[in-house]
This record gives sequence, C-alpha cells and structure tokens, in this order.
Amino acid sequence: MLRRLYDWTLSLAAGPRAPAALGSVSFVESSFFPIPPDILLIPMVIAKREKAWWYAALCTVTSVLGGVLGYLIGMFLFQQVAEPILSFYGKMDYFNEFSAIFHEWGWWFVFIAGVTPFPYKVITIASGAAGLSLPIFILASIVSRGLRFFIVAALLYFFGPPIRDFIEKRLGLMFTIFVVLLVGGFAILKFV
Repeated sequence: MLRRLYDWTLSLAAGPRAPAALGSVSFVESSFFPIPPDILLIPMVIAKREKAWWYAALCTVTSVLGGVLGYLIGMFLFQQVAEPILSFYGKMDYFNEFSAIFHEWGWWFVFIAGVTPFPYKVITIASGAAGLSLPIFILASIVSRGLRFFIVAALLYFFGPPIRDFIEKRLGLMFTIFVVLLVGGFAILKFV
C-alpha cells in the first residue's frame, strides 16, 4: 500500500501539473500525508534545473502553510479528543509537563523536525496542542523547511543527476548530521 502511494506520488513529477502536485504534496505532508515532497522535488529539479529555486520556494511556502494546518489540528482537535482521554487515564499532568518543556524548547523541536527525517507533521500538531507561540512556530518552520528544500535544490542544481542517488539514499542521514552539528555548535557556544 505504501509502495503504491510512493509510486503514485513519484509519477506526479512527470506530469504537466507537476508544480501543483509538488505544492499539494508539500502542503499535506506537513499535517498528515506520509510521503515527503522530496520525491517530487528531486526529479523535477533534475528535469528543469533552471527552476530549482522556484521549486524549493514553492515547497517551503506550501509546507509552512500545511504546518499551520497541522498546528490548528493540534490546537482545536486536541481539546476535543485527546484531552478527555488523557484526563480519564490521569495523564493530563504528563501533558502539562510536556507543554512546559515544549514552550521552552519549541523553536528547536520545530527546527529539528523541519530539516530531519523526523515526521514534521507530529511536531506541527504537537505545537498547536502545546500552545507554542504561532509566530515562533511559523518562523522556525520557514527557516527549517526553507533550509531543507533549498539545500536539496542547490545540490541538484550544481551537481545534477549524479547527486540524485546520493541524496535519495542518504537524505535523512545528511540532514540529521547537519542538525547535530548545528545544535552542537550552539551548545558549545553557550557553555564557552
């Protein structure tokens, strides 16, 4: 089932409405769809390298807008569905502790989820449920999602098809290493 969904999503990259498909997949992936937009972005940039920056910008904007939808899902559906269940099982205190941590470190949660293979949709929904500041959420989303999509587009623009296999096989690993180095650098600066 997931493989068919993956193949179907990939087939959208070859059609005349590829940019609309890219924007749509990027939007829904940020709140509930399981397939990342990279599988459309990569072949589209390979096919039309001159549009790499436009495709990366499209992914960024639609991903952030989809993230806001995820935020709203967390904000409104959490209170109606999850809160009564947590209260019934006596777990609201745990959620309150999570919310306190999320308020302090929310920027980093959103940023890390935005550039790594961690499902961004989980953090978009959690951000709304925990009541993270919407402007902070949006800013962290713009930075992280923009960084992710523009790095992929830049690699493809400058290195072309040979880099495609490398990116597809190691995308998650590369972004995870980047985030670890980035966060580690900030941690070192904080304690030095």
